[in-house]
Amino acid sequence: MTLQNKVQIITYPDSMGGNLLTLHYCLRKFLMNAVGGVHILPFFPSSADRGFAPSTYDEVDPQFGTWDDVEKIGADFDLTVDFMVNHISRQSVFFQDYLEKGADSAYADMFLSFSKFGPDGISDDDLAKVYTRKPRPPYLEIQRPDGSIERVWCTFDYEQIDLDWSSPLTRSLMRNVLIRLARTSAKMIRLDAFAYTTVEIGTNCYFLEPAVWELLDWLKGCVAPFGVDVLPEVHEESSYQQKLSQHGFWCYDFSLPMLTLFTLFEHTNKRLLEWLRICPRKQFTTLDTHDGIGIVDVVGLMDDDEIERTIETLYTKGSNAKKVYSGPEYQNLDIYQINCTYYSALSSNDDAYIAARAIQFFSPGIPQVYYVGLLAGENDTELLEQTRNGRDINRHNYSVEEIEEEFKRPVVQRLVKLMEFRSNHPAFQGNFTIAETPEDQLGLTWEHAGHYAALHVDLRSYRAELRHTDLTSGEEVLLVL
Repeated sequence: MTLQNKVQIITYPDSMGGNLLTLHYCLRKFLMNAVGGVHILPFFPSSADRGFAPSTYDEVDPQFGTWDDVEKIGADFDLTVDFMVNHISRQSVFFQDYLEKGADSAYADMFLSFSKFGPDGISDDDLAKVYTRKPRPPYLEIQRPDGSIERVWCTFDYEQIDLDWSSPLTRSLMRNVLIRLARTSAKMIRLDAFAYTTVEIGTNCYFLEPAVWELLDWLKGCVAPFGVDVLPEVHEESSYQQKLSQHGFWCYDFSLPMLTLFTLFEHTNKRLLEWLRICPRKQFTTLDTHDGIGIVDVVGLMDDDEIERTIETLYTKGSNAKKVYSGPEYQNLDIYQINCTYYSALSSNDDAYIAARAIQFFSPGIPQVYYVGLLAGENDTELLEQTRNGRDINRHNYSVEEIEEEFKRPVVQRLVKLMEFRSNHPAFQGNFTIAETPEDQLGLTWEHAGHYAALHVDLRSYRAELRHTDLTSGEEVLLVL
């Protein structure tokens, strides 16, 4: 099964109308001609992190719907589902059995007890070397019914217990999970937090080679017989995406969000064009996701001063985002991301926002649009303050009535029209070129089988123009986006 080179939507199962049934309704009513795929964020029973701590993959959480709802969406759109490759819920039958029985549990070898690393466990010096994005050591201290204390590897939330991928038991059980997911209507399985699967004491335990390649090949091998592919999620500087691409895997362009902000804030094409000339072609492009706007992803493509200027401009141009929302007070480390919707990051300027989306859609790769971005959503500080979770600023849940009203807004209508063009014009099946322009202009072109689509953006006024061949007459059409 080949993925369509069309715009995709990223959404939680309950963010567009409250469940999978209404999600399907909204996709069909508003986006059938604009979207070719949908990535539904985790819809399994989960104990934390809005779905990212799955207790089982056998079920769809009843509050979202049923497997039938998932299958019906997959019948209409290229479907991507998540596999949390790094961890499983603390409440899963696997870990609960291990918690009760310890080494006598049938599932004991699935987990990284510190006892696996020798009688003395792991030294503080070795723990300090581990790359973690939480302000704490990467373990959970558990107490069993008999009163004994044990440490187990736990990279993220205390409800997300890491799996030991060197264990044959883990691979046997998770192979069954992957086969089950691959036998659904999904075309892609995203491997969440993949880079944290390699644990070797004395290292940073992050994307360790060659172990990552052996595991990736194994994971892909589980689903490939069903015509399903895998998408490793790695949030780090761009060399990691380049490595994934060189090994033939799909990857993300998580550098594009900050590069596009810098391009529009500073009115210069320089850094963006440097990246577009070398970026992977087999990739998914993003401006926004369920996480924040990545900072670490652009290290090496922008210098420190450029990154800091971009961050300061975002905070001072009326986005109503605050630095504190991306800090530890709101469960984040601001060296890695900014919590803000992309529309708010651009000060809710419609022209700038459409220019940003046009840049994304003309960049190499398959574009993904997060549901809040689809609706040009502004920062939801009310939800953020309720949950004290910085990422919730970009996770507003829309009712069907809200969605119907949002689709009436001119900026949303402009975006959907652009999505329809990107998803249906044949030029995007062909060759990509970059035009020679002054630094405050941008020209990107796609050509295929006698058709072309050429984007021109004035980086000062944010006026975006599109010249393209008409699919019926073949004549040139000028469209001001």
